[in-house]
Amino acid sequence: MAIWNPWHGCHKISPGCLNCYVYRRDESIGKDASVVTKTGDYDLPLKKNRQGEYKLKSDDGIVFACMTSDFFLDTADGWRESCWDMIRQRKDLEFHIITKRIDRFNECIPSDWKDGWDNVTICSTCEDQERADYRLPIFLSLPIKHREIISEPMLTDLDIEKYLETGLIEHVTCGGESGPNARPCDFRWIMNVREQCIRQKIPFSFKQTGAVFVKDGKTYHIERKNQMSQARKSGGSYTP
Repeated sequence: MAIWNPWHGCHKISPGCLNCYVYRRDESIGKDASVVTKTGDYDLPLKKNRQGEYKLKSDDGIVFACMTSDFFLDTADGWRESCWDMIRQRKDLEFHIITKRIDRFNECIPSDWKDGWDNVTICSTCEDQERADYRLPIFLSLPIKHREIISEPMLTDLDIEKYLETGLIEHVTCGGESGPNARPCDFRWIMNVREQCIRQKIPFSFKQTGAVFVKDGKTYHIERKNQMSQARKSGGSYTP
């Protein structure tokens, strides 16, 4: 796994953004995360070492793009075409793009996108039912070859089975919210989405508990270092 952040900074647009970890981290060093700037890693997919080899190697696996921003952010409209060109050149890498702005997708794709690229997976987020019912119909209507749903931070129970029934979703990930102001994540919500995925035979990942985790009516405050391991121990993830 590798991370490629061609730009840094974002603009909050929905409830899932309230306690954004990028804003929290930037604030701790006196930086304004609402200011969007290109990074030194803008051209990372094409960067080479002294031996002339790509720094991002084919066996690095998935490359997560824009983890400190949003790939479809309007502020980045002038920079995105070059990023698509790099993705086009690096067909040996698998790029995952996670977005809260799936409604901007058609405005942001390259002219040769057609029905999608084999090495690009688009992941639409939905932190609550309202966002799911707005974003997922759009998501399913778009020309995309590989689609995943991510609910992180998961803020409410979700009924997404009608979207899963289309057979167009390849994977679902859920997880709680981290940080000192984290909102609760209930294990019942996790298991409900898991059951929907099991019925539709879609892989499901329970990524992390979050800092405030509710299980069997009890609330647990979990340290950041234990949130992913506790999720793994729950056995919540599912592979058909």
